[in-house]
Amino acid sequence: MKNLGYLLIVISILTMGFLETMAQTPPGIQEINEGKSIMAQNFRALSRAVLVLGAIFGLLGGLRIYNNWQMGRRNIDMEVAGWFGACIFLSVLGIFLSALYQVPIA
Repeated sequence: MKNLGYLLIVISILTMGFLETMAQTPPGIQEINEGKSIMAQNFRALSRAVLVLGAIFGLLGGLRIYNNWQMGRRNIDMEVAGWFGACIFLSVLGIFLSALYQVPIA
């Protein structure tokens, strides 16, 4: 009988300690939320910067393909597909990031 009382006390202490640790937020959640709010604040500027960089690299890629075409290299299908895929990727990336950080696009 006496051992049962000690066992109940030990179980209740362990249960309360377990519940207390479960009530705390896991480490890193606060930092993730801070990063999310910073990204949401700067999202429009970052998305415009990515689009400007995409435009610059797209023009450079177009010039490279044009140069290869003028040099007589007619097998440029892989380069065209690569640059077209990069343009599609940049367009979809903006939509994906706006959904990820819950920022309206417009």
